Amino acid sequence: MTCRSRKRSKRWCNVRKVRLNRFLAMVGVASRRKADLMVAEGRVRVNGKVARMGQRVDPDLDEVTVDGRPVPPKAGFLYFILHKPAGVLVSHQDPFGRPTVFDLGLPRELYYVGRLDMDAEGVLLLTDRYEVEKVYRAWVKGTSGEEALRTLRKGVPLEGGSTAPAHVRVVGLWRGGTVLELTIHEGRKRQVKRMCAYVGHPVMRLVRMRFAGLSLNGLGPGEWHPLDEEEVHRLKTSVGLKGPPKSI
Repeated sequence: MTCRSRKRSKRWCNVRKVRLNRFLAMVGVASRRKADLMVAEGRVRVNGKVARMGQRVDPDLDEVTVDGRPVPPKAGFLYFILHKPAGVLVSHQDPFGRPTVFDLGLPRELYYVGRLDMDAEGVLLLTDRYEVEKVYRAWVKGTSGEEALRTLRKGVPLEGGSTAPAHVRVVGLWRGGTVLELTIHEGRKRQVKRMCAYVGHPVMRLVRMRFAGLSLNGLGPGEWHPLDEEEVHRLKTSVGLKGPPKSI
């Protein structure tokens, strides 16, 4: 079944479609590189026809088979456990060419939960579920134009791969430049500062306003309070632990 049979607009269809090698990686069939090899060998079909290199598919509408077996669409999030060997870097890529965990054949759409040193080995959890939502206010140098905002929203190339799409907006001005609000779901080292530096706006002050559904809610610097029942519920909901708060 195609987008046309559902009378969808061409623009909507293009948004829904993803590259075939990415789709096969998303559902855990193979890495993108191995998926391309499968396509080149004629082992992959889309709606009964031999797939083409670079072909795009709609995961909800197109029928994809590998070696004659249907590939089910992704259901929920993917979770992998890896026994990381020593001598392998926990990163998507390495500028020095050292081997990474993704060279072991894992789908590159995954994110690692925590890290292990290169010379360490053992259990490593990987998932395609983004980390919890984080909202930052960044006081940056200079006036942020639309081009810089578009780059931040689309994703910035950093060591280890481009950042995931972010929600970015201008919320004010200060005497040295612009105040930005950035909502991200990853947890890379100094991510917001590195993103802003990439577009030419160094961060002079950075405040995390919300984390996993929780906000400062009037807390001053150095102040703290235990989470109340509603805040615990919001925290659990944010990280995927469902269920209403217990009554006391």
